[in-house]
Amino acid sequence: MSQWDKLIADILAENKNLRFDDLRKALLKMGYTMEQPRGGSSHYTFRKPGCPPITIPKQQPMNRAYIELVAEAVRQYLEEDA
Repeated sequence: MSQWDKLIADILAENKNLRFDDLRKALLKMGYTMEQPRGGSSHYTFRKPGCPPITIPKQQPMNRAYIELVAEAVRQYLEEDA
């Protein structure tokens, strides 16, 4: 199993040990662009044409709600790819 497949499996399983960098890597590979926070914020916004924006903070541990957002984006990506 490749690293990409393992990462996708962890996201879909909503693994509580995922880090911001794991979610960032998956979103960027799926075609999202990352916007840097402004004014001292720790929240990064990921955008992709035709998809709702996803905003997640750079924090440890990652809140489950943010992992769920990225898991939904992965599901949509996999449906489009099939």
